[in-house]
Amino acid sequence: MSDEFNLQEELLSLSSDPSLYHIPRELDVSALSEDDLDSHLSEAIESVVNDPDSILHSTPQTFDVFRSILKHADASSVGGAIMIKTLDAILSAINSHSSAVMALVSGAGFAAEDMDAPMVHKRPLEMWAFLLQWFVSAADKMPSKASDAAPAPAARGKGGKSKKPVRSSSAFVLSDHLTLILSTSQKALRLPTSRIWRTTSDRESFVSCFVKPAYQLCETESHLKSPEVRAGIYRVICLAVKFNGHAFGAQTTIIQNLTYFEHLSEPMAELLEMLEKEFDYGQLGEEVLREVAAKTFAHNDAKGPRSFSRFLVRLAEGSPRVVQKQMPLLLAHLDSEAHPMRMAIIEIIGMLIRDISSSDEGDEEQKKKQIKRFFELLTERYLDLNSWVRSKVLQTIIKLCDLPAKFTKQRVTITDLTIRTLEDKTSSARRYAIQLLCKLLETHPFGMMHGGTLNLPEWQERYDQISAELAKVDAQELEKAKRDVGYESHEEEQEEVEGAETEEGAEKKSNDEDSEEAEKSIERDEEGEDEGEGEGESTPKAKKAKRPRQSQLDISAIQAEQSTLDAERITRLRLTKKYYADALRFINQIESAVPILCQLLVSTSKSEVLEAMRFFRTAYEYNIASAESGIKTMLHLIWTKDNNSTAASTEEGIDGRSIKGNLIDVYRSLYFDVVPDLSPKQQVSRIAKNMIERTYNATLAELTSLEELMRTMMADGGVHIDVVNKLWQVYSTEQEIPKAQRQGAIIILGMLAIAKKEVVTERVDALLRIGLGPYGMNDLVLAKYTCVALQRLGGSQKKVKGSLADRTMRLPMDNPIFVKLKDMVEHAPKSPQWFSMAEQAINTIYLLGEQPDSLCGEMIKNLTARVFSAPSSSTAPDVSGETDTDAEGGETADEAGEGDVTATLSPSKTATLLSPTKTATISGSPAKTAHSRAGSPGDDTAGSFALAQLLFVVGHTAIKHIVYLELVEREFKRRKDETAKLKAAAKAADKDANDLDAVAGNAEDDIGDLIATIREKELLYGEKSLLAVYGPLVASVCASPKRYRSPVLRQAATLALTKLMCVSAQFCEQHLLLLFKILETSKDPVVRGNIVIALGDIALCFGSLIDDNSERLYQGLTDPDPGVKKNTLMVLTHLILNGMIKVKGQLGEMAKCVEDEDERIADLAKMFFKELSTKDNALYNNLQDVISHLSIGKHAVDEETFEKTMKYIFQFIEKEKQAEAIVEKLCQRFRLATDERQWRDIAFCLSLLPFKSERSVKKLIEGLPFYQDKLHEETVFRRFSEILAKARSNKTSNKPETELKEFEAVQHQAKGLEEQALEADVARKTKAAKKRAARRPGPQGQGRGAAKDRREREESEAPGDGEEDKAPPPTPAPKARAKAPPRRGGRRKAVVESDEESDF
Repeated sequence: MSDEFNLQEELLSLSSDPSLYHIPRELDVSALSEDDLDSHLSEAIESVVNDPDSILHSTPQTFDVFRSILKHADASSVGGAIMIKTLDAILSAINSHSSAVMALVSGAGFAAEDMDAPMVHKRPLEMWAFLLQWFVSAADKMPSKASDAAPAPAARGKGGKSKKPVRSSSAFVLSDHLTLILSTSQKALRLPTSRIWRTTSDRESFVSCFVKPAYQLCETESHLKSPEVRAGIYRVICLAVKFNGHAFGAQTTIIQNLTYFEHLSEPMAELLEMLEKEFDYGQLGEEVLREVAAKTFAHNDAKGPRSFSRFLVRLAEGSPRVVQKQMPLLLAHLDSEAHPMRMAIIEIIGMLIRDISSSDEGDEEQKKKQIKRFFELLTERYLDLNSWVRSKVLQTIIKLCDLPAKFTKQRVTITDLTIRTLEDKTSSARRYAIQLLCKLLETHPFGMMHGGTLNLPEWQERYDQISAELAKVDAQELEKAKRDVGYESHEEEQEEVEGAETEEGAEKKSNDEDSEEAEKSIERDEEGEDEGEGEGESTPKAKKAKRPRQSQLDISAIQAEQSTLDAERITRLRLTKKYYADALRFINQIESAVPILCQLLVSTSKSEVLEAMRFFRTAYEYNIASAESGIKTMLHLIWTKDNNSTAASTEEGIDGRSIKGNLIDVYRSLYFDVVPDLSPKQQVSRIAKNMIERTYNATLAELTSLEELMRTMMADGGVHIDVVNKLWQVYSTEQEIPKAQRQGAIIILGMLAIAKKEVVTERVDALLRIGLGPYGMNDLVLAKYTCVALQRLGGSQKKVKGSLADRTMRLPMDNPIFVKLKDMVEHAPKSPQWFSMAEQAINTIYLLGEQPDSLCGEMIKNLTARVFSAPSSSTAPDVSGETDTDAEGGETADEAGEGDVTATLSPSKTATLLSPTKTATISGSPAKTAHSRAGSPGDDTAGSFALAQLLFVVGHTAIKHIVYLELVEREFKRRKDETAKLKAAAKAADKDANDLDAVAGNAEDDIGDLIATIREKELLYGEKSLLAVYGPLVASVCASPKRYRSPVLRQAATLALTKLMCVSAQFCEQHLLLLFKILETSKDPVVRGNIVIALGDIALCFGSLIDDNSERLYQGLTDPDPGVKKNTLMVLTHLILNGMIKVKGQLGEMAKCVEDEDERIADLAKMFFKELSTKDNALYNNLQDVISHLSIGKHAVDEETFEKTMKYIFQFIEKEKQAEAIVEKLCQRFRLATDERQWRDIAFCLSLLPFKSERSVKKLIEGLPFYQDKLHEETVFRRFSEILAKARSNKTSNKPETELKEFEAVQHQAKGLEEQALEADVARKTKAAKKRAARRPGPQGQGRGAAKDRREREESEAPGDGEEDKAPPPTPAPKARAKAPPRRGGRRKAVVESDEESDF
């Protein structure tokens, strides 16, 4: 048997096809039962169990039994028990032979003559190794074949029930025996194979019997999930490489595995790591790395680069020294087209930097050079074309920041590049850039001396101090040097230098000072009193003072040496100055990034927003000066609508958090959370103080967002009752505290009361005593926010659409609240803050009062009496008589006015408004009195302000009364509804309910008509209406700008007029032209801005009136004031997007705002066009008008602005049909375009279209006749070339290649024809010039007299060839001859030739 078995041949036969493998005495396994097969196997095992060598001497059938079973391992008769018995026999035999060989080799009596002793085990080992390889190969295939042949896996999850319970219960599972197989293989590979197999081929065949199964097991990913199996496979291969010359085979197999099995990338790296660390064999890893470095990958190759990159990263992580040796070769992959390879090299560079910096071995200078070189490679990749690579660079540096080494020299460059990356075009790169900035802050190296905070003013002060101190030391060193080299001679030279540098007489004067003054000067320098002075100022003082001190030279030298010239101190000062300078540079870098990060707070990417919030939180904790601006900007994110969970708080889960929840956490952690080392009382005071400070210098938008934040926190129980009480204590204190502090307390209390009105309901007395008492009189802002807090008494329930219920609380009009409010409005001192206070006071009255119209009517009368009383009277009389202000008369509308702008109130009409006993105090009508008061120079200011107060109250009362009328209407409807329901219940069953519904509906319509009639006819035109009196007055003030010059009065009057115009359509129509006139002529931007906003409100109320004058709405877009322009844009955006006005070709002016200098206006315009693009075809329908508006005419913009604007707008043209239609229309525009600027603009617009479809290209080619003659213009030709390149770059299946080639040919042909025409034109002109030059000397022969005279005239008038062409046209003779009948053919022909030549 042994003579017949050849391992190499057997392995070759087995590798081709196991089913064709020849066995001389093969058992018919398929015909045998499992018991019969088991008996054959038992006999074979019995023959070899006592002596494994007996396989050589036993019958050949013994070996063939094992081979037959393995050949038919998938047969039904080969059960799990048979496979287990077979495996046990094989493993036992291999272990026995391995032990025997090791016993021979390691025996004490093993001598040189016994070298051939292990050879007796060669053949048995080969036979058993062959069976082991076959067994592993067959067993590894068994599960898959069994699952394909029978539906057993379907019942696998139900306890393994199947049709063959015996097979399933005793099925052989290879993974259960892999550990034993691998350990046996390891034992066999530890044999001295070189002594048993003398030839390399024989030894490789034997080794392959163990290595090949190991590689085969690696191909199944499930086997590698077991740590024991994975380690066993690695050790088998490592033993083969280390002791059995398998290095080249392993290298080839590893490269193949990396190429074809993606899951083996990391296991192969782990294999090389074990080989290097446990077996001290790093050569294989180096060879593999060299082969990987020589590979090239295409940009579209996905699988290969990904697998090799993971392998390299894992190997560098485990064996950085091996990878570092091959880095010069691996760096070639930094230029690879496949970005995964570039990413891998970048990550490897980071690992090597970490390894080098943490290693204690090697030369320090060499390590610094290596680190510097690696950082240079990283910083170069900041500019990589692929965003994933740029992100990987940032991630790598983030990990490096956590190392103990700070890399201070590289941090400057890294910070600059990272700040630049904040403006990267991809979201992932920006997000990682923010993370890196946070990490740079958290790990900055400037925390050793001053605690780690990075406040710019503090560090600047420290730097200035150390600079001044170092300057004094330098000055004293200079003095010592002067003494050493000779004082007097050096002093004379120094004086000459000083005389040249400073042109002041004080230098000469100081040379004559006495010694006492010089001593004082030196003492000042030494004591450091002049720290703020520069080096150039302190040094001359010392020089001037030193000169006369000849007698005290030695004493001075001793003092200087002892106090300042300590070498260690000087070195320490210089190092400290450098330390401060580096810190300042880093702080300034961070400060420069804050504006960009504030913009990222409003990014559309949620992850960017969350990272930006984390940065500002970190920056605030490190006391960055400008972090406060980011914290304020962040506040507006409270309006973000996202419903993600806020449970996670780790960095890994930051993307799973909601923006709103994260914002609340940030503010809570910075301002409202408990801090350690403070008593409970101090904690409460700190939180209340932080809440109040949030209101300091806050804008209206910031206060609105802060209100939502406070409301949310209060609703969630995030504000403790002790904090509320502390805020009330601050508000109610009798002590003198800053006004802003008391104002902030009531602002916060009003915000908290939105969520919980009990905050203010229990402290109404304090509000009346403080905010509406003496403190409020002296601080109208405090009174204003007190009114806002009082409004919370009515609750904050939002009105449900369609609901008739009114849940607001109403108070009787004799409540002290209304008395205080009335006194504040009437008797508050003159101040610009009065208007906002009065607005909130009226809001409070209408929100809480049962009959607010009566109280407001009384206030209007009192203010009227004060305005129109005698000039000598200091206070207004009490006009409190009974008035006819019932539900109609007292109802003041939103905005009122009178038709005739010059009309004045008649005395009779005034008498009907005031009681007869009080009319005597008013001389004449209010309008006439206002005119006379305004005309008196002595009391102009006081009278104007009082009149402005009156008009403001009238206007705001009108606007609030409209709301009140709606509430009245809703209350009437609610009562009618309840009455109808009661009647329906009481009616008999035979009554039809539908009839009742119809009756109720008619009743509601009647109520609505009644309220509309009151609003339209009664409020401004009723005989008993109070507002009807003031409409003409308001209109008169607005129409007389020369008479009423006070800006405050004009602002109040215009505002009142706009409010009154919202009440009645009739009043609005009468005064609309006046309002537009004021908008055009007013020089006050406040007035113009208010009018623009009011026009938006009027458009809501009376849209038909504005539609007729819609073009005037767009005038504000050209206003020089940015505030007016912004208001106009906001109003138009609201009206257009909500369909309240129709666009009639005026979008061109709005398109101009896309590139406005004001960033807010530009952002608003961009938002408008973005939203407009979602409204069906609205943008497409107006695109032609926008192009015309911006390209030609008086409204045209420069080409650069045009291109930027169109580039933004065209990105919203996404539909193919729209693009096709635009191509056709733009091509037709070429036909009428005469200016080259228009050609360029149209061509640019065409180049912005995608040209993805075949029809778009065909439309472009069909329009060729329209623009063919324009292609000679360089820019136009370049644009069409870009269109051609874009059409060809589209990766669509139906790309019209034929049409594109045709278009290219026509394009170049047109360009060529134009050039040919130009050349022909030049040639014709040259020829004509030569022809005239040839005739110039004189006529040859007898010519006609006229021709001769003409030639002589031409010669005399034309000094050269250049002017000769211009000479013929001015002469009238050719024109006369051209018009005459052609009687003289010769002369006529000559004249025509002359005309043609002159044209060229």
